Amino acid sequence: MPMALLALAISAFGIGTTEFVMMGLLPNVADDMGTSVPTAGYLVSAYAIGVVIGAPLLTAVGVRVPRKRMLVLLMGLFTVGNLASALAPGYGTLLAGRVLAGLPHGAFFGVGAVVAARLVTEDRRARAVATMFLGLTVANIVGVPAGTAIGQALGWRATFLVVSAIGLVAMASLAALVPHLPLEHQRGVGHEVRALGHRQVVLGLLTAVFGFGGVFAVYSYLASIMTEVTGLADSSVTVVLALFGIGMTLGALAAGPLTDRALRPTLYGGLGALAASMLVFHAVVDVKWAAMAMVVVLGGLGFMTTTPLQMLIMQNARHAPTLASAGNQSAFNLANAGGAWLGGVAIAAGWGWRSPMLVGVVLALAGLAIAVLAGALDRGRPFSRSRIVARGGVPRLRRARAAESVPG
Repeated sequence: MPMALLALAISAFGIGTTEFVMMGLLPNVADDMGTSVPTAGYLVSAYAIGVVIGAPLLTAVGVRVPRKRMLVLLMGLFTVGNLASALAPGYGTLLAGRVLAGLPHGAFFGVGAVVAARLVTEDRRARAVATMFLGLTVANIVGVPAGTAIGQALGWRATFLVVSAIGLVAMASLAALVPHLPLEHQRGVGHEVRALGHRQVVLGLLTAVFGFGGVFAVYSYLASIMTEVTGLADSSVTVVLALFGIGMTLGALAAGPLTDRALRPTLYGGLGALAASMLVFHAVVDVKWAAMAMVVVLGGLGFMTTTPLQMLIMQNARHAPTLASAGNQSAFNLANAGGAWLGGVAIAAGWGWRSPMLVGVVLALAGLAIAVLAGALDRGRPFSRSRIVARGGVPRLRRARAAESVPG
């Protein structure tokens, strides 16, 4: 794999740390700001809202900016946002800092996914994209637990200062390792926007919103669930977050080759198993060893859906993939905000700390239903090279080419 993928993974590590560390810091921030945990949970949604706004806006603004320069600029904005969060004097300014930190997230992964795919041969593109996202999953093994521990020991502000430093390292890595890639023929922002209206792109984005929303309905309150229901000590929260990160990493590692071979079956299987896993989690959450095992499973199955969804969006918007790819990140973060909000609504309604898991089951099944509908509609489309890759991967593509070469 090219070294440029390492720079993308380092950047993803910083982004993943700041996105997910807030879940572990919610009790600390709530105490410091004099508010409740569900109210502090809006800080999770604030970051997600920044992603949703920033992904299309910054991608459109930077459509004619060289890819490498755009990546460095986006990480610069990310660093400023985290520094603003660290220095925020009150809850309102912290909310604003989280929105600012989230603005470059979607555009970065949108541009980064296109860059990663261009660095390798076509039959390894899903693995290249998965390698970039591996930085995000490793953040949940190392960055989030370490950030949570730093926040508990030195205060949550110290965590965001460390993330700001990671942002500076990421900028240097991008500048040193990512090659200068020529811009593809640009057809304008309007062409990119029209690509978002493609039926399969829209259905893919809806799949991400609902399916991934199920993950965040649970993950946003995982620290409180494991302490209030499972009975773990507060000091065990970092271990729980690391277990979730291990699951995410295993899921991302599996998703790359599986997606290269069979995109839609990987997506269907991941969403169906995700819904089943949250139902099991709901049943065994008061058994410590079983609950901790299910944390790993939840992380793995949740992030097995990211790579196939990213590749599906890019393939269906292949003539204008950047905005569609960034839009997918907006969809994931709508899922983040919506899942966190719905999970909080269930808790605030008095349904208990287990209730977000049932919310997650419903959302994951809704995502699966949309994905299956998209697959059924796709079967009626004209046969094409990109569709061969999307439905069966490279082996089917090779067989199709061989069939084309046989005289009629």
